[in-house]
Amino acid sequence: MSGRDGAEGAGQDAGESEEAGIGTRPDPGVRRGLGGETPLGTTGAEAVKAEPLRPPLPKRFYRSAEADAGVAPYRVLLDGRPLRTPGKRVLALPTLALAEAIAAEWDAQGAVVDPATMPLTRMANTTLDGVVGNENRIRADIAAYAMSDLVCYRADGPEELARRQAECWDPVARWAAARLGAPLALAAGLMPVAQSEAVRAGVLAALAPVDAFRLTALHVMTTLTGSALVALAVIERRLSAEAAWTAAHVDEDFQASQWGADAEATLRRAARQAEMLAAARLLGLVD
Repeated sequence: MSGRDGAEGAGQDAGESEEAGIGTRPDPGVRRGLGGETPLGTTGAEAVKAEPLRPPLPKRFYRSAEADAGVAPYRVLLDGRPLRTPGKRVLALPTLALAEAIAAEWDAQGAVVDPATMPLTRMANTTLDGVVGNENRIRADIAAYAMSDLVCYRADGPEELARRQAECWDPVARWAAARLGAPLALAAGLMPVAQSEAVRAGVLAALAPVDAFRLTALHVMTTLTGSALVALAVIERRLSAEAAWTAAHVDEDFQASQWGADAEATLRRAARQAEMLAAARLLGLVD
């Protein structure tokens, strides 16, 4: 369920999709499709690293891009023709605000069309081609992340790292336990800790009313942060996207404070943070 290297067919489609799968652990097929190692396709720092191997980007083939301000579902028009997904579906969007934002991504393209600069388009393609009809699979994958969630694994030292983790993660863990109606098991060190099935059930119940567009954003944030609980806190407005990103990188920031930052890792992180903020923006545009 991921957008990759540009427009296809008549030149009106960007992105592509993969079918999601269910597992007791986060499913790698779903992860590749919705975010994580290469969120919604080869983007950001991964795209920068892969640039010499990428095929040439398609030339811009349209003059104008605009939102059709008729009735919902809203469309994006390129020279008056509706934009379509890689699956040949009309890009039908739930709000005019999202349609206008996606039209702006297309309007901002220069001589070539670069999907790496169009995160909302890629996520909308993903939603319509890969998430709609597969919502329960996506919910199950997010719940699987919660069973080995980042905020439940604590360092047994150094003391400063443990303090930072507690400062950022304890509020999330307390809120999540109350929200899910199930206590969370915390572990220090590298030994795995098993969460109760009540945790999985609580996550699935919380996700039951979440629609396909929001599920796409939530899954992207889950895979980028390694925490379903942090992502759920964002979608339920308990954390800002910026605070969630900081919480997800306590360990990395501590290591950088001790040993210095790696330039390549910094570039990769910036690209992934941009994807995180784009997912949060998608949430705002479909509200």
